[in-house]
Amino acid sequence: MLVKSFGAAISGIHAITITIEVNVMDKGIKFFLVGLPDNAVKESHERLLSAFTENKMKMPRRQVIINMSPADIRKEGSAYDLPLAMGILAASGQVEAPELDRYMLMGELSLDGTLLPLKGTLPIAIQARNDGFKGLIVPKENVQEAAVVNDLEVYGMENLRQVIDFFEGNSSLSPTVLDTRKTFYENLLNG
Repeated sequence: MLVKSFGAAISGIHAITITIEVNVMDKGIKFFLVGLPDNAVKESHERLLSAFTENKMKMPRRQVIINMSPADIRKEGSAYDLPLAMGILAASGQVEAPELDRYMLMGELSLDGTLLPLKGTLPIAIQARNDGFKGLIVPKENVQEAAVVNDLEVYGMENLRQVIDFFEGNSSLSPTVLDTRKTFYENLLNG
């Protein structure tokens, strides 16, 4: 089954939306990752394998083809782990995520599925809003920075299990809302 998830590449102070197409096919047992990924992105396979195992999921024992487009933009770093993981889980039918394509996701997965902080959250949030995504899911440590962007639901998650529960509708998490004017004036008075 073909599934799309979305992340972003940082280019200077801007972000570019990256479409991650995942196709889990019936024949073969291989893992292909194409679209100009660097070594950290290619190494995601091992992080995902461990995170899936720790969260009672499985890497599909079928052929998995992942295309990260646009293909001419270099994808760097481990922050693509989360959109890759959710794409694989949805494409293999392990997770029901009908709204996956309405959210941008970014975050590195530790071997137990914990989401680790990333850099460049603000331009990613701006790009997500500009592209009309309903929301952005980032590691909990990055949620305040991303929540500066208005007109975008921003969720800070701690681990892969929370993200899965969110997409399957088993979560009561609310988006983080940051009143930038209030925060500015509080800091001005206290500072």
